[in-house]
Amino acid sequence: MNALISTNLFLKKQKDFSRGKVRDIYNINDQLLVLVASDRISAFDQVLPKPIPYKGQVLNQIASFYLDLTKDLVPNWKIAEPDPHVTIGTKCTPLPVEFVIRGYLAGHAWRTYNSGLRTLCGETLPDGLRENDPLPFPILTPTTKALSGHDMDISKLELINQNILQKSELEQLEHYAQTLFKAGSDHAASQNLILVDTKYEFGIHQGKFMLIDEIHTPDSSRYFYKDSYESIQSKDQQQRQLSKEFVRQWLIENGFQGLDGQLIPHMSDEFINTISQRYIELYEHITGKTFIKRSYSNISETIETSVNSFIINYFDN
Repeated sequence: MNALISTNLFLKKQKDFSRGKVRDIYNINDQLLVLVASDRISAFDQVLPKPIPYKGQVLNQIASFYLDLTKDLVPNWKIAEPDPHVTIGTKCTPLPVEFVIRGYLAGHAWRTYNSGLRTLCGETLPDGLRENDPLPFPILTPTTKALSGHDMDISKLELINQNILQKSELEQLEHYAQTLFKAGSDHAASQNLILVDTKYEFGIHQGKFMLIDEIHTPDSSRYFYKDSYESIQSKDQQQRQLSKEFVRQWLIENGFQGLDGQLIPHMSDEFINTISQRYIELYEHITGKTFIKRSYSNISETIETSVNSFIINYFDN
């Protein structure tokens, strides 16, 4: 299978490079960041052994679509998308917090609730909820970003008490996150989808907060199909969903949750193709456009040329 596993680009004015779980990140003159969305896939904070064809293109193009859609609501880092796998934007200082907004009881929230707990990140959840039920209102359940290993749940009060954020900063960022979630939910509804939950990351540039990284992608978000939601929920069945959650569930069923001593199960080519098709399906549902598969022929050279062309023009102007 063709896939973009990693990059080693030689870019104009490049100062340094880092590699995240999914993205390759190039610092350009301490002014720009070039984010290359690879086809790597992670789950339970570990990169799985095999890449997923077209996943990076899907993630990058969905994120780019939503960054453009919401740029008048919340300032964001995006400047350009010179390649289907690449976004270039303003280099910000990232905050060590992920802002997770949940509108439904799913995923980690459901697993916590099902264990008997009724509080998540300081938010009290009502009794009597079933998996995938709507919450009374969207809640913020932040996590602290770990340099390695698992991110940790944290309450809003703890964010303030630990001097991670000032109260006024937290209020502004929660407003931004809720505004983005409403915009994402409204757009998803127009495409016959439900935005179940998602996470946002913010950074600081010249004293102002900006949305950074990706937004409303299947790696950072969970979607249900709107037209079948009520019927499936009334039968207490598993929702049809477009997200990475089905990969997590498959891993759990095969004995892997990222815990010490657990081995990542073998992923067959058939299963990898299924994941790829799920990602493409989400792109088409979200954007209403037909997904155009990019060529993987000489992909690194193509990306390098496109990005360098942008950099030269940006600094010349």
